[in-house]
Amino acid sequence: MPPIEEVSIDQLRPTQLTIGFIEVRKKKKHLAALAHDARRDFMRAHPIPAVRGPDGHLFITDHHHLGRAALEAGVGHGFVDVEADLSSLAGDAFWLEMDRRLWVHPLDQNGVRHRYGAIPRHLDKLVDDIYRSLAGYVRDAGGYAKTPTAFAEFVWADFFRRALAIEDVAADFETAVTRATALARSPAAQAMPGFGAPPAG
Repeated sequence: MPPIEEVSIDQLRPTQLTIGFIEVRKKKKHLAALAHDARRDFMRAHPIPAVRGPDGHLFITDHHHLGRAALEAGVGHGFVDVEADLSSLAGDAFWLEMDRRLWVHPLDQNGVRHRYGAIPRHLDKLVDDIYRSLAGYVRDAGGYAKTPTAFAEFVWADFFRRALAIEDVAADFETAVTRATALARSPAAQAMPGFGAPPAG
């Protein structure tokens, strides 16, 4: 089984409940601006990590924003990097193993955990968490470093969720990014994954 496979984007299954729509729109705009061949090259250069699960379905463990953006931009195919074959497992056994490996994140836009059955079967069913977009933009602004910590952006999203009112984030996202970036570099965040990143230059 080759680790990198070309697949239909709409066949990929998520392993989380939410994404940040603002971040998706940014990625969609980038993809839409590319010519057909350049798009394919971009998707090949950014394979989506996935696990083969029950009935051979591919469950993606990262790059949900890219997958959703590609779907919305009309990109029919992408590439996956198959990390593991868990197709011999079914039902809860599959999800428990995914959880053990930190490959599933069944928390909603309020940071509340749900049963595995709440995870949608399609990327177009993921719901918006504006704090997840905030976390992505703060990382890009140099507020914290990219880290291999599982679901680090969601950890940061919950950190910002406790500190910044959603009304303020929704009303002026750019100002919220500035405030959150300062917060990410403050002593209050020193236990967070990726803390201490140099300012973006």
